[in-house]
Amino acid sequence: MKIYISHNRKQFNYKKELYEPLKNSQLSKDHIFIFPHDNNPQSFNAKDLFQNKGCDLVIAEVSYPATGQGIELAWANMYQIPIVCIYKQGSDISGSLSFITSKFLMYTDTQNMIEDIAGFLRQYE
Repeated sequence: MKIYISHNRKQFNYKKELYEPLKNSQLSKDHIFIFPHDNNPQSFNAKDLFQNKGCDLVIAEVSYPATGQGIELAWANMYQIPIVCIYKQGSDISGSLSFITSKFLMYTDTQNMIEDIAGFLRQYE
């Protein structure tokens, strides 16, 4: 499965808290992850990716609100790319997310995040 990782790029260390745990997990051997800001902190053209069905799923880390991420998720929804939102326990996530997905995973730490994502992805095997 090809999975796009969506996140806020300014309010948390996404490379350390999101990219590294995913890359170092078994998940990276079983799936292809698209890390839009891995080598370039600038904007990534997610709209073209979604429009061309360049991924099968979006995992959105939504603990930190971001306008750009909201636009990305709207595009994914518009092009019928499934979305699952993950967030840290205690985060105040936007209620508007319920208009684009019913799939939410709350995690307590990076290990728990990986376990929850792995459990979610099992339904696609």
